[in-house]
Amino acid sequence: MPLLLGPFVRCRLSATLLALWLVLSGFTCTGGSEHAATATLPAAFSDLLPHFLVEPEDEYIVKNKPVTLTCRSTPATQIYFKCNGEWVHQDDHLIERTVDPATALPVMQVTIEITRQQVEKIFGLDEYWCQCVAWSTTGTQKSQKAYIRIAYLRKNFEEEPQGKEVALDQEVLLRCHPPEGVPQAEVEWQRNEDVIDPASDPNFVITPDHNLVIKKARLADTGNYTCVAKNIVARRKSTSAAILVYVNGGWSTWTTWSSCSAVCGRGWQKRSRSCTNPTPLNGGTSCEGQNVQKSACVATCPVDGGWSEWSKWSACGADCSMWRSRECTQPSPGTGGKDCQGLDLQSLNCTSEQCPQTVSGAEDVALYVGMVAVALCLTLLLIVVVLVYRRKKEGLDADVADSSILTTGFQPMGIKPSKPGVWAPRSRRPPPHSKNSHLLTIQPDLTTTTTSYQGTLRSRHDATGKFSMTNGPLLDPLPNGSHTLHNGKLNSDAAAEFVSRLSTQSYFKTLPRDVANTSYGTFNFLGGRLTIPNTGISLLIPPEAIPRGKIYEIYLTVQRKEDLRLPVAGCQTLLSPIVSCGPPGVVLSRPVILSMDHCFDACLDNWAVRLKKQNYEGAWEDVLLMGEELVSDPYYCQLEAETCRLFSEQLGTFALVGESLHMGAAKRLRLVLFSDAYCSTLEYNIRVYCMDDTQDVFKEVMQMERQLGGRLIDEPHVLLFKDSYHNLRLSIHDMPQAHWRSKLLAGYQEIPFYHIWNGSQRYLHCTFTLERLSLSTCELTCQLCVWQVEGEGQSFSLDFNIAKDTRALDSEFLLMDSNATALAGPSAFQIPYLIRQKICSSLDAPCPNGADWRMLAQRLKLERHMSFFASKASPTSVILDLWEAQHFHSGNINQLATVMADIGKQEAMIFLVSDGEC
Repeated sequence: MPLLLGPFVRCRLSATLLALWLVLSGFTCTGGSEHAATATLPAAFSDLLPHFLVEPEDEYIVKNKPVTLTCRSTPATQIYFKCNGEWVHQDDHLIERTVDPATALPVMQVTIEITRQQVEKIFGLDEYWCQCVAWSTTGTQKSQKAYIRIAYLRKNFEEEPQGKEVALDQEVLLRCHPPEGVPQAEVEWQRNEDVIDPASDPNFVITPDHNLVIKKARLADTGNYTCVAKNIVARRKSTSAAILVYVNGGWSTWTTWSSCSAVCGRGWQKRSRSCTNPTPLNGGTSCEGQNVQKSACVATCPVDGGWSEWSKWSACGADCSMWRSRECTQPSPGTGGKDCQGLDLQSLNCTSEQCPQTVSGAEDVALYVGMVAVALCLTLLLIVVVLVYRRKKEGLDADVADSSILTTGFQPMGIKPSKPGVWAPRSRRPPPHSKNSHLLTIQPDLTTTTTSYQGTLRSRHDATGKFSMTNGPLLDPLPNGSHTLHNGKLNSDAAAEFVSRLSTQSYFKTLPRDVANTSYGTFNFLGGRLTIPNTGISLLIPPEAIPRGKIYEIYLTVQRKEDLRLPVAGCQTLLSPIVSCGPPGVVLSRPVILSMDHCFDACLDNWAVRLKKQNYEGAWEDVLLMGEELVSDPYYCQLEAETCRLFSEQLGTFALVGESLHMGAAKRLRLVLFSDAYCSTLEYNIRVYCMDDTQDVFKEVMQMERQLGGRLIDEPHVLLFKDSYHNLRLSIHDMPQAHWRSKLLAGYQEIPFYHIWNGSQRYLHCTFTLERLSLSTCELTCQLCVWQVEGEGQSFSLDFNIAKDTRALDSEFLLMDSNATALAGPSAFQIPYLIRQKICSSLDAPCPNGADWRMLAQRLKLERHMSFFASKASPTSVILDLWEAQHFHSGNINQLATVMADIGKQEAMIFLVSDGEC
């Protein structure tokens, strides 16, 4: 078109074309110069290139409103817009011409409008852009490109914040991904419709990806949180997320004991505490335990003194007087009572006949009498000393000569050798026969050790003496030997009395009166073993751990949550049961081995696991960081997949507490399903227990369900619960709608993350209440899903008849441990005592080819603990102790004999014991 070609025409064109162009464009050409139709460019500025005072800017089209682009240049004779490579028609330009008063240069401004329809024509193919071109007599200039976009903001958020319940001071993360929009939406957060400003409240942080972080949850942070996205088009709000900050209750300190209620005699006194440190808020758990304690007291009544009977009159003295006395002892005055009133001594003159006559030499007679009396006293004293010495010597010889104290006094009566010279294996799991079984299965003759034994042994049937212990809060002896071991098991009455007496002592106030979860026994230098059935908890007391000449009464118990609570802070979590063994003050020559289950993934790269011990004041102390043990420490841990073996030179109360190092750390949870054994109503309940994967908790739940009359409806499952701040969700699916329906209003139930992670509650459970539409419906098939939000989960397929109790509660999932809870002496070990001594003497000495205790540790896959073994006086004995702790129920002594034979130390009859020796 000639109109669009006009700006490129110069006055040097032919006269005909130039005249035609000037007519069309509104210019005249005079003398080879170009002039505007309304103004002539001054000659002084004819050689200047145009420059832009205003260039077009990027714009957004909101809804259907067109946008305006403006371009201003000086000096300029013409300005035109080009959009997407095409010139805009001259009629679409709005031109305004002015003169700059300061420079007298012509200023030209051009505006155009861009509509939504123009942009939508190329929408999706390329971005719509425009730029202007300005001319002067010297040349042309192009402005910057301005991009025109259609603005919008989607309605739906890509991710909305989720409500949660959090503990006080816990960190909270609320996620928000705003809707897609042009221009990109800005995000702000609101709490209860008020905008959150992180600058004024540093407890809030808005991350670059628009998430809100509450560093430490406060009570004031409870509210509804909304994510708001906005741009020039619209403003969108997410659904509100309710954050509830709860506070778990804590006990205040006990008040002092009140005065006795009785003024005289038996009464009561009490003390109290309140759940105000802190007070539970917003659904936080209340304090567990009693808020009032009562104790019996006896108010001593005031006793007035009373005189005893007068003594007989004395003989008449040289002064012709005699006397008699009485004492204020019937009763003696006490508790503010009055003293006796009157004389305690009376005198009376003798008659002249009774008064003795004074004779010469009386002083000499008194001297002789005194010398004779002294001689008689010395003679009697010598006789008493001789008698006492002879009696003591006879008693000591009797103890040393009676080898039954060593061989039967400390081992169960019912465990006897099957035949002379052969040690009888345990009846529960007899080891298989092997060609090397004779190496380690010969009963030693322990009478050889009695000749070197020194000290006082308490007879099995005589327990009237005190324990020979010199350190720590020790126990009184058992009266009349009524609490000794019988066939390796505890008499229930004796055990109850023992636990009751133990829990009344000052240090053992936290011990439970739970006979079923406590075992005890009496041990000497031969050692022994304590076991709490079906809990995975045991205490191995190796030979020589108790010094010779000492007899200790030792107990082992597992604590319940109502008896003792271990406080955990931050992201710490309890990983094992709380186990007590004691008395804590006993002196040990070698470490004992405490075995207990744990419930973490056993990867120390994910965890910082600490061994905690309760001190005498009741406070908990860190005594060991696993993976950084020092051989000089009194504690050492051997970590297995599900068990921890603690070498300890001190008894006390222990627990494992872990702190996750990153999100990969996980606890093992055991998920167990129970239901009512019989259902006669339309409602039917399914209880899902979520507990730490340790045997003691499983035993506790099984015992509780047995009392409730429940039945196990599926095998236990194991779920890895990660430190991701996400709750555990449980839901039921795929129920036959024609026969069953759920009475829950929500689609799923949740167990808060913190309730599971801190470990303060040993087990948690959810109850799903279902309703059958007819009493004739007995078959139930469904899917139970358990998963951690944004994590892995488990699915239970349930298919059973609710009218038939087809599986006993304590079936194969709760194997009843029939072994004795306490074994003393050789019966507690698989390796006979004499053979054990010979193995140690053979392998403790270093061997140049390595055929010593180091090779034994390698063959038993214990080489990780070489430095610990090397620090002990007898490394071999510690290795054998650990083998005994690991393989008490399942150990094959023939395999150990094979390992010993492979080491090549059977020469010189080290392990072969003749019949004469045994």
